[in-house]
Amino acid sequence: MLQSLASNSCVRLIQNHKSTWYFVSLVLGYLLYLIFGAVVFSSVELPYEDVLRQDLRALKKHFLQENECLSEDRLERFLKKALEASNYGVSILNNASANWNWDFTSALFFASTVLSTTGYGHTAPLSDGGKAFCIIYSVIGIPFTLLFLTAVVQRIMVFSTRRPIMYIHTRWGLSKPLVAIVHATLLATLAVSCFFLIPAAIFSALEENWNFLESFYFCFISLSTIGLGDYVPGEAANQKFRELYKVGITVYLILGLIVMLVVLETFCELQQLKQLRKMFYLKKEKQPDRLAILEHDHLSFTTVSSRETAHNEDKTQPFVSVPTLASPNDDPMIQ
Repeated sequence: MLQSLASNSCVRLIQNHKSTWYFVSLVLGYLLYLIFGAVVFSSVELPYEDVLRQDLRALKKHFLQENECLSEDRLERFLKKALEASNYGVSILNNASANWNWDFTSALFFASTVLSTTGYGHTAPLSDGGKAFCIIYSVIGIPFTLLFLTAVVQRIMVFSTRRPIMYIHTRWGLSKPLVAIVHATLLATLAVSCFFLIPAAIFSALEENWNFLESFYFCFISLSTIGLGDYVPGEAANQKFRELYKVGITVYLILGLIVMLVVLETFCELQQLKQLRKMFYLKKEKQPDRLAILEHDHLSFTTVSSRETAHNEDKTQPFVSVPTLASPNDDPMIQ
């Protein structure tokens, strides 16, 4: 008996707090996914890092043996200075000295990566004034960019998603959820083809050291606003039409980001995903003001109903009360 009562109480507790349990499971699943990614990245990349470290140590040792007049401390200072300059996008190599990081087209490309929160990190402000301006520019520009993207995506969604789905639904009589799923799949396929596969082929042809996988990797890292910065186009020393190339990449990033947001918004409007999201949300509670309005409306409705009832009862009564006569002799006029 006690066990059945305890089990029933546990079932009621779970059902009453269903969204909380779903949310806890979501948090645990996210943490497990983070741990899974860390384990995979560590197991895959750590051997390559170890080989690279050994190669650099061997190269450094061989260089010191060939140049006995150069001490290890002086070499360390030189390498440290060169690496610091490289972190700011300034290379010490002769074939890269012709490229400037802060001409107009490069600065335009940098501004687009800052406002889109991509941030490759291959170029950073050198001066204190540039760093201060970057902070102010980002504080104003990032919300402005979000507003701009939201307005553009909202207008595009009307013509790219909502009207086509409604047209097919009303014209052919197909199920609206089914039409939405097929439309979202076709839209995602078109976006992947036009903004991932085709640009990856173009980048692999324009960039000498990039293969198709590296080009596709750059497209995904850029349009997902991850922006690792390990691959940045237009940085080769013999890059033809570098200024025009940089402007084209800037336009590609902005258009690609808009298209990715349209695809994501299209998937978010699917009824299946809406039902899935509701599993993890708290139930909306009615506000006190709304409750007061509802109570007031209920009281008003009750008052009106009672008045109508009383009014209907009054209609059944005569307007002038006539006394009831027991016999004709009771009438004074007859008397």
